[in-house]
Amino acid sequence: MTVPGRRSSTFTRLLRHGFTDPTAAERLLDVPELAALRDDAVLLDALGAAADPDLALRGLVRLVEAQPETDRPALTTTLLSAKPFRDRLLGVLGASEALADHLARHPHDWQALVTYEAADLHPGLDEFERGLADATDPVSLRVAYRRCLLSIAARDVCATTDLSETAAELADLATATLRAALRIASAAAPEDAAQCRLAVIAMGKCGGHELNYVSDVDVIFVAEAAGEAAARDGGEGAALQAATRLASHLMRICSETTVEGTIWPVDANLRPEGRNGPLVRTLSSHLAYYQRWAKTWEFQALLKARPVAGDAELGAEYIAAVSPLVWQAAERDNFVPDVQKMRRRVVDNIPAAEVDRELKLGPGGLRDVEFAVQLLQLVHGRSDSTLHSGTTLDALAALAAGGYVGRADAAQLDEAYRFLRALEHRIQLYRLRRTHLVPEGEEDLRRLGRSLGLRTDPVAALNREWRRHAAVVRRLHEKLFYRPLLDAVAQLAPGEIRLSPQAAGQRLEALGYADPAAALRHLEALSSGVSRKAAIQRTLLPVLLGWFADSADPDAGLLGFRKVSDALGKTPWYLRLLRDEGAAAENLARVLSAGRLAPDLLLRAPEAVAILGDPEGLKPRGREHLEQEVLAAVGRAEGAEQAVAAARGVRRRELFRTAAADLIGSYGTEENPREPDPGALVDRVGQAVTDLNAATLAGALRAAVRAEWGDELPTRFTVIGMGRFGGHELNYGSDADVLFVHEPREGVDEQEAAKAASRVVAEMRRLLQLPTADPPLLIDADLRPEGKNGPLVRTLKSYEAYYRRWSLVWESQALLRAEPMAGDRELGERFLALVDPLRYPAEGLGEDAVREIRRLKARMETERLPRGADPTLHAKLGRGGLSDVEWTVQLLQMRHGWAEPGLRTTRTRTALAAAHAAGLIATDAAQTLDEAWVLASRVRNAVMLVRGRPGDTFPSDGRELAAVGRYLGYGPGHVGEMVDDYRRITRRARAVMEELFYGA
Repeated sequence: MTVPGRRSSTFTRLLRHGFTDPTAAERLLDVPELAALRDDAVLLDALGAAADPDLALRGLVRLVEAQPETDRPALTTTLLSAKPFRDRLLGVLGASEALADHLARHPHDWQALVTYEAADLHPGLDEFERGLADATDPVSLRVAYRRCLLSIAARDVCATTDLSETAAELADLATATLRAALRIASAAAPEDAAQCRLAVIAMGKCGGHELNYVSDVDVIFVAEAAGEAAARDGGEGAALQAATRLASHLMRICSETTVEGTIWPVDANLRPEGRNGPLVRTLSSHLAYYQRWAKTWEFQALLKARPVAGDAELGAEYIAAVSPLVWQAAERDNFVPDVQKMRRRVVDNIPAAEVDRELKLGPGGLRDVEFAVQLLQLVHGRSDSTLHSGTTLDALAALAAGGYVGRADAAQLDEAYRFLRALEHRIQLYRLRRTHLVPEGEEDLRRLGRSLGLRTDPVAALNREWRRHAAVVRRLHEKLFYRPLLDAVAQLAPGEIRLSPQAAGQRLEALGYADPAAALRHLEALSSGVSRKAAIQRTLLPVLLGWFADSADPDAGLLGFRKVSDALGKTPWYLRLLRDEGAAAENLARVLSAGRLAPDLLLRAPEAVAILGDPEGLKPRGREHLEQEVLAAVGRAEGAEQAVAAARGVRRRELFRTAAADLIGSYGTEENPREPDPGALVDRVGQAVTDLNAATLAGALRAAVRAEWGDELPTRFTVIGMGRFGGHELNYGSDADVLFVHEPREGVDEQEAAKAASRVVAEMRRLLQLPTADPPLLIDADLRPEGKNGPLVRTLKSYEAYYRRWSLVWESQALLRAEPMAGDRELGERFLALVDPLRYPAEGLGEDAVREIRRLKARMETERLPRGADPTLHAKLGRGGLSDVEWTVQLLQMRHGWAEPGLRTTRTRTALAAAHAAGLIATDAAQTLDEAWVLASRVRNAVMLVRGRPGDTFPSDGRELAAVGRYLGYGPGHVGEMVDDYRRITRRARAVMEELFYGA
């Protein structure tokens, strides 16, 4: 900013002290009334400390000018000599234009800022009542109210009081004001006052003892007949009419605008039936409404109810009557969803142009904290009276003390809530207007930032702090408010929130636990004691028991949970994860009770439970990422066995991740609904297991090479995946079908290279089959040339010679799924180029070859199906099972792959879709084969997940069969329907196969 002529020293000092318009400030300091203050450095420093020095100076000039000349010396002397008073006065003038206006209209009220100076006292309700005692009409009440408000604001802006103390003082002042307004209304209509007992119940922030500077004061009126009216027939009706007149007059006194403005609107719309219901009801009428008609949100509102004015005995009776209803609200049907929907409606109704500036109702705003805290109170307060507080921050502290909210989360929420409320206070204080919108103007933002102590670049700092706290609130709000655990706890019957041994035993029997006695022992071990760990377990267990009972094997779920908790119970993050992190608890319950495989994998390394609480944890990791991790672990290991142990540890963890994601996708949870496409689940499992097996083989290969040859093997070496491995269609129990190919490096003797390659293969197989706690990875090389009788590893030239002279049609068919999986990528690609003419022969298969394939398939059906197996229920070799679909697709590939590029894939479903796209198979037929292949694959996966060992048929054990049914989407009691559906789907697939494959 430029100033004509030479800048004065005063101008420079003003600029340095934070004035944005030093020229105007100089003119103000030159007015005669400030002659005694003009050159005082202490005053200038005090002005510079105000939120808006320019505003503070303007307000000070107006105040001095408004003083009678005889009174000015008292003001200026006090201003210069009393630092606490000076800080309070200038702090208020620099933060509130509205209170500066009040002081200009009532110039003697500055003395209210001196009253508590000596002892720096914090006034309570009694003090505010004395301050309003002389008010006899609405105007004098407003003046007295502003005078009291002035002292609250002064302590607030000078940080003599913190946020919670300021909010409590504002609530106390509102209480005193309601009492004064009722006193004035009663004095105006003494007959009405004599006819009734009227109690004023504060709701909302006033009821919660945490009021804003400018807010509607929510109230409910309850009345009874008094005196002679109580004894007369019809006395109740007359008393209600009298009480209604008094209540209406009270509301007008506080709400109407006069020359002194308004105090605040009194809002009675939280009463039964809202604005459509009578303003005043009797206590019995209130109770009748709440017991029969009240909605969930009305009980949430009653959580903050507090009698503040009128008949104290009647007010206490009202609270005693409605409190039990409040703490039973969580037992209502759909309680949690109702509260959540109400919160979402609030956000949806914010105008789009204001949502990013809405401090109270917007995402990450004050209401997010308040709703989350209130919901937690209502759910857990049924059995814990320490949570029965209407004050948000007090309730939050109680929730943390009781273990319902993590201490770190509670501390972050407390800090964020205090900041947001302080910002809201400063916004409202400026003009004493009811608003929750953060202003957009630079001047307003600068004042707000400075008022909150942000003096270095206040606008940028304010925006940064506001966004940071809003982000914390939004994250924790969703974490606490929407976590499925709450809904499940809220649906429990009374008495189940905290488990006594007797209640637990009864509940276990009712839930269908096969061994309630053993289950009860687990519960006692988990929940007994007074530790924080036991307290959190007691909160979690009722919900987990319900989730376990929703499975086919609740006993296994509870036993698994005890084992995991025994292993991790002393780890601080474990129970915090289950309590706080979204669906982690439900995900764990589903995984532990769905079968043996996933729990066995988890119990070998319980820390993997963290995967269940990570939003990204259930997503499979790609091969490149896995291979990097495995090779890095191998590189750090001291020997080959330790290296492969590390690689197998990664494989175990990733198998758990895949199995957990599969189970949760199949069962569905609140946060992770059931996967609607079963084919997607099968594809995801097949790809994930293929990737981690490939990465494990890469690690084993690196370890085997390093053990003897260091960084470079004398021969180039690659591993070719075959069968389901090459087709990316592995299930949890599949072996890795492979071919080993090598090629001597330049200058290396072929025999030396062959010996090296053979030793590598032998070492890889040994390392991968070492007995450990990790599941083994079996390597099957039986698809190599000459089968079991041929060498394990050949050179590329040897493969070429064999396939040129001796290859049989079944070997060409097997090569349809050949794909490099580990080792030398370029050598693997050359192997594929070698075998492409075999698997996709030019002009397709001849008739002799087609007949040979059909003969082999018929022979396999006759000879390979296990003795006694039901051919209609064998997922791999039975009617319409995997083999039927795959041989049909592979025949199409070999006949038409030379002409249709889409058929040149190792994946069955991809090839089937390509055949349909090429017009080689009708839509219905393609869908039938795909449905049967997906179902048979899911049955095999389900059996492995449930039993912990591979199987191709449905289990005979009833509980295991039910667990397979749950995995496939069949509820309890529907296993017969599942088996019938399987037979029907595979029967149709067999009919399609016979037509396409055999030409029947």
